[in-house]
Amino acid sequence: MTITRLTTNQDLDAARLREAFGIFPSGVVAVAAEVDDQLVGLAASSFTSVSLEPALVSFSVANTSKTWPTLRRAAHLGLTILADHHGDVCRRLAGPVDHRFDDVPVSATGDGAVTLDEGLARFDCSIYREVEAGDHTIVILRLHAVEHSDTSLPLVFHRSAFGRLEASA
Repeated sequence: MTITRLTTNQDLDAARLREAFGIFPSGVVAVAAEVDDQLVGLAASSFTSVSLEPALVSFSVANTSKTWPTLRRAAHLGLTILADHHGDVCRRLAGPVDHRFDDVPVSATGDGAVTLDEGLARFDCSIYREVEAGDHTIVILRLHAVEHSDTSLPLVFHRSAFGRLEASA
């Protein structure tokens, strides 16, 4: 067996890293809650399952986020896996705060977790732990309830754009 040596490239500027990271496609989630009688939410493309016992998931949020300091005050957070038709909703969740939920059907729990009605999967969560990691914070969430539907395909974020998967045979 021949092993080719990988040359080390020390040029780790942000633009090159963003381009390299963008090669890996990811799903997109909405994280939302009702805080002080207002709907607050953001979109994240860094969602992943963490553990089955206890049931944990995670996402990352930029330390510069203006939304996260408010959202993290909620007793419970709603997390929605976005469907392939949610591209506009995802852009809205990254836009002006006052219009993020315009014309978006949502549901809320008694604890304030807000989920999008047409999401592929919806979770009621609470913050389990936050871990500072460079210019982001990894937020680990404990799941309290889950509801899912497999009638649509997920929204995919790839190379800084939204796309969709092909239905498998």
